[in-house]
Amino acid sequence: MKIAVPKERREKELRVATTPDVVKKLIAAGHEVKIEKSAGLDSGILDDDFINAGASLAADFKSTLDGADLILKVRAPSSDEKSSFSKGQSLIALLEPHGDLQGAKAYADAGITAFAMEFVPRISRAQSMDALSSQANLAGYRAVLEASHLYGRAMPMMMTAAGTVAPAKTFVMGVGVAGLQAIATARRLGAIVSATDVRPATKEQVASLGAKFIAVEDEEFKAAETAGGYAKQMSPEYQAKQRELVASHISKQDIVITTAQIPGREAPELITSDMVKSMRAGSVIIDLAAGQGGNCKLSKPDEIVDVGGVKIYGPTNLPAAIAADASALYAKNLLNFIALITGPEGAFVPNWDDEVVTSSALTKDGKVVHPSLVPATDEVSA
Repeated sequence: MKIAVPKERREKELRVATTPDVVKKLIAAGHEVKIEKSAGLDSGILDDDFINAGASLAADFKSTLDGADLILKVRAPSSDEKSSFSKGQSLIALLEPHGDLQGAKAYADAGITAFAMEFVPRISRAQSMDALSSQANLAGYRAVLEASHLYGRAMPMMMTAAGTVAPAKTFVMGVGVAGLQAIATARRLGAIVSATDVRPATKEQVASLGAKFIAVEDEEFKAAETAGGYAKQMSPEYQAKQRELVASHISKQDIVITTAQIPGREAPELITSDMVKSMRAGSVIIDLAAGQGGNCKLSKPDEIVDVGGVKIYGPTNLPAAIAADASALYAKNLLNFIALITGPEGAFVPNWDDEVVTSSALTKDGKVVHPSLVPATDEVSA
């Protein structure tokens, strides 16, 4: 295949969809790779690095896509970018499909076969392609660094001749990939860490990292995980009990990091305004769900909000703050996925009997094909 990798154009998006190491492997598999000029600069990759790996350079977005069979991106293309696509081309990216139904329909209408990396199933065989997890891992790490930057005190206990500095009490809400990395990072920095999640399997994971688990452990809690490993939407009754427990705990915390998100839905509210007001001045909340409405409704996407001395920060793209590593991991996710959509000779021949391929497919043969989006895009068409 002829593979194109354009430069990302979203504001503050510093990642790139491939790296020189991955380019070498793609070329060794028989593909041609064309990179837009300066595509990797924000990730610390020079044009010469790509050239030395065997890629060719293109001057702009349009010429990068010209003649390409497969286009690799980090984020979904803008409306202007979509106009440069041609019928028969294929696209792989983090397409944010639930929040862009018009985009899904546009890919279908343009005759583009689109794969959304968000839809890669969470099964053992697909772990090496799980871009959500690779990026969330870095987001959890970076969230703690952001918190320590905003927090006006030290995180570890320090015993000095001038006195003792108490360790920061850090509370992680939502123990998925990002949450687990946040716990591990906060522990490395010396904080006293506690965590909560509605999925019972996370209790042991939290304990294994040396943190304290906080949750209402009733019968609903014991059945609060989907087959795909995501948290279920909890009943109002359970949420009320959990909120009461969290409210008493959160008032004693210095740093709170929230990571709870449900695919295709608004993020659940975990921190109320009263909880924020109960925290002491100087405390910090990092809301990783701010882009989906926020786990704290006082948070604003990519802004720092001060509420009575409590700083609330809602970053929406923390992986881009670690662009070099984020790009390297994402590029390998794509490389492993590409192996499922190419035949023995390297041509674009998706294995439509493969669960990973069919689960990730957004559009095919001029239609939106993902089951979770078909009814919604039909309504958009109407």
